[in-house]
Amino acid sequence: MAAGSGGDSYASDAESDAYKEGRQAVEAKRFEQAVKIFARVTADEPDNPDAWNLFAFSLRKLKRFDEAERHYLKALRLDPRHLGANEYLGELYLQTNRLAKAEERLTVLDRACLFGCAEYSELKTAIEAFKKTGTVPGA
Repeated sequence: MAAGSGGDSYASDAESDAYKEGRQAVEAKRFEQAVKIFARVTADEPDNPDAWNLFAFSLRKLKRFDEAERHYLKALRLDPRHLGANEYLGELYLQTNRLAKAEERLTVLDRACLFGCAEYSELKTAIEAFKKTGTVPGA
């Protein structure tokens, strides 16, 4: 899956220009820039779980794990079944050596993805790799 593109749940046709700019920064792996943009977007759109998810994703890529975790949890308070936030929070848990918490996110995704989804498959693969190697692929 493209960086940060997973599981958007907010109305995509209602994306603000700032959100689109932030998403483009994430896709280009300009995470410092994305953090600045999503700080503004989440201030303007505090009920947008996709913005919180991409804000958290960018922070996680910068290894700012505590902040990222808070923002993923905010996204999940707004939308508990948000596919991207559940997958990426699971990956954060692996990066911070919390396998059981990552497996909880996998269970949530299993229930949310009745017929399977990329987010479930990707987190499952990451968990399996973590169990074998102690590392997270692509982290």
